[in-house]
Amino acid sequence: MEYVVLLRGINVGGTSRVPMAELRAHLAEAFGDVRTYIASGNIVLSSDAAADAVAGAVDEVLHRQFVVTRLVTTLALPADAYREVVAQAPEGFGSEPDVYRYDVGFYVGTDRDEVAPHLATHPDVDTVELGERAFYHRRVTALASRSRMSKIVSSPVYPRLTIRNWRTTTTLAGMLTS
Repeated sequence: MEYVVLLRGINVGGTSRVPMAELRAHLAEAFGDVRTYIASGNIVLSSDAAADAVAGAVDEVLHRQFVVTRLVTTLALPADAYREVVAQAPEGFGSEPDVYRYDVGFYVGTDRDEVAPHLATHPDVDTVELGERAFYHRRVTALASRSRMSKIVSSPVYPRLTIRNWRTTTTLAGMLTS
């Protein structure tokens, strides 16, 4: 079974540096067909294990092989669940990249009911829609400084989210072969 594995908290601000080539090599000892995309912790791999076991094994490799000083969160989504996240995006999401910035906030050990109260928007700048496994945030690029979504960083749910831009989200979906 193929998985998309999203790591939160590596290669941010010069801390918890994890070179992707080294991570791929270590993960290849436990998983099949390990591929990464950019240096922000995006992995596609194959395993017969359940999602929780995959996430646990990736966590173990990270902490055994690398100096990880930040809280690192790992989300492993089976290919079909990941494709559902992409399919549940609001109509037209990602279609105007010159006007809007599009992000997907994946839930890691939380759910939309717990996240929803912490999603603040500015009516002239942001829209947010909640899905089963992620929320979809669109903001006007030219007015991004007026966005209220940055308030999520100080919320208690922030450590249980990992956010990817739409381009990364769809690129990872395209990397899935099954």
